[in-house]
Amino acid sequence: MPEIQLHPACRVRPAALSDEAALGELDRATWSTLHAVMPRPQPPYAPFFDERHVPGDFLVAEVADDPRPAGYVRLVPPTPLACNSHVRQIQGLAVADRARGRGVARALLRAACATARDDGANRITLRVLGHNTPARALYASEGFTVEGVLPGEFFLDGRYVDDILMGRSLAP
Repeated sequence: MPEIQLHPACRVRPAALSDEAALGELDRATWSTLHAVMPRPQPPYAPFFDERHVPGDFLVAEVADDPRPAGYVRLVPPTPLACNSHVRQIQGLAVADRARGRGVARALLRAACATARDDGANRITLRVLGHNTPARALYASEGFTVEGVLPGEFFLDGRYVDDILMGRSLAP
């Protein structure tokens, strides 16, 4: 995928193996029970890239005044099944605190949709925690609709949290 410029202050490009340390740092810095169901990462930290999370699965956002990654999105087929190959799933999106409010998450979402479409997908899905109101609003503003709710699927910070399934068509 070539570099995509969807916002004047932000560009999105494919991840490279050389992004590993910066993306790992970004992932740890943005960890929150607002969006994470896994425990907070602790040293020694696992590699960001591994056999299930390869650079080709990620798009990286950069902002004009900072060479560090400002955010990332992970975009993958939801299953290895041929009958499901027309779908792509967002399995992670993070934006650095220093880049919030600059259109980074929106640029990453749009780039993910464009990449999925270019790969032949006609549908894109994601999961978001029910209490993550800002993310849900962003996804809805980009055409994602709620397609299912798993009530109380996770127990986080002393309360049960819904798992919201969202999706949208990639048809023109």
